[in-house]
Amino acid sequence: MRRDGFLKRLATTHIPVALVVLLAIGPFAWMILTSLTPSDAIVARGVSFSPAGWAPDNYVRLLAHTDFLGNMGHSLIVALGTVALGLVVSVTAAYAFSRFRFFGRRVLMLQFLLVNMFPVVLLILPLFTLMRRLGLLDTHLALIIANATVAIPFAVWMLTSYVGAIPKSLDEAAMIDGCSRLSALRRVVLPLALPGIISTGIYIFITSWNEYLYALTLGGRHVRTVTVAIQTLIGEYQIEWGLLAAGGVVGALPVTILFLLVQRRLVGGLTQGAVKG
Repeated sequence: MRRDGFLKRLATTHIPVALVVLLAIGPFAWMILTSLTPSDAIVARGVSFSPAGWAPDNYVRLLAHTDFLGNMGHSLIVALGTVALGLVVSVTAAYAFSRFRFFGRRVLMLQFLLVNMFPVVLLILPLFTLMRRLGLLDTHLALIIANATVAIPFAVWMLTSYVGAIPKSLDEAAMIDGCSRLSALRRVVLPLALPGIISTGIYIFITSWNEYLYALTLGGRHVRTVTVAIQTLIGEYQIEWGLLAAGGVVGALPVTILFLLVQRRLVGGLTQGAVKG
């Protein structure tokens, strides 16, 4: 009986979970192994699974002979700028949507949700034209504004649900004690909504860091983010697989570390923000 129960759990739970985990981490493991295998060895023998065949040559070439660290700096500036702009807009908008009942409120909230259904490529041409007329092409500000157009709608939707779960009586009590509406937001609502704000900020950061299409179109020689820099490692007649994999590992490292450090707060904030709306 116990044997039958174990075999049933093995077939229905353990093996499917193991396959899902393998499919999830398999590409990343392969990328790491490729980055540790010298380029000539990849061409001659393929990826090495033995530590004896590993070498940091690709990482040395990436960091010493390219401007990859500078590209990471550009990505960091753009991501942090997008987080700042996105949170300022989404927090104030979420407070207004959760505290006031005005004409067109539901329609606007629905529009924020529908925006995420359209592909990003639809905004490329109008944003490119706008940035060119404003003289912002190949600047950090252009990428910050472009990334914010993608991140803010979902951020407003998530924070509206989160702020809406905070009792209005707390705002009213603060205003009775002499606080203005803005002061009540700063002193009462923001501290209580901090987990949701942090979760939203992390979401905006990751979205901005991984963005490629806007960075390719609106950036240039002076502002080149990590995603575009990795694409430039692909040559016209040859692909340096080891160098390309090393760029992928280094480029994914900051976001991976950030997610591992704050994963509980991120999941908790997303869950609580989805409870009520």
